[in-house]
Amino acid sequence: MKVRKLSLPFSSEMISSLIQGDKILLDGTLYTARDLAHTRLVELMRAGQPSPIPLDEGALFYCGPSPVPPGKVCGAIGPTTSARMDRFTPFLLENGLKVMIGKGDRSQEVCHAIRKHGAVYLVATGGISALLSRRVVSRETFLWPELGAEAVYRYVVQDFPCYVAIV
Repeated sequence: MKVRKLSLPFSSEMISSLIQGDKILLDGTLYTARDLAHTRLVELMRAGQPSPIPLDEGALFYCGPSPVPPGKVCGAIGPTTSARMDRFTPFLLENGLKVMIGKGDRSQEVCHAIRKHGAVYLVATGGISALLSRRVVSRETFLWPELGAEAVYRYVVQDFPCYVAIV
């Protein structure tokens, strides 16, 4: 297994050089998105609006952040089960999504769509959300603050550990 330090956005060449099992120390912008955010995003795009999230520039991180403790950049940020987003993923891949981070298996349809569109699915280790939060340089509410933990947050991360699961 290689350990690779990479920065977002990923080029097509970068994605094609990845090998399942590679450990990545990731720098760049992550946009958190869970079920409700995915529903809103896809509805908006299907209605003809452009994606407010730059799908080809950062990564979608399937995460529900916890409240920010005093004096910290962010609270715990553990990955959530990716399969819950599978019904949205082929559409988002067709519309430019290149990098996803979560935990767990993906459906056969999503695995096929990831390969078809030259994307990558990375997994972050569950159970270490407090440690993952230490890799966050900045955090801001990006979209739909009324959704609370299901809002879209923009995180800038440095040396965020994850592994290549599907490429």
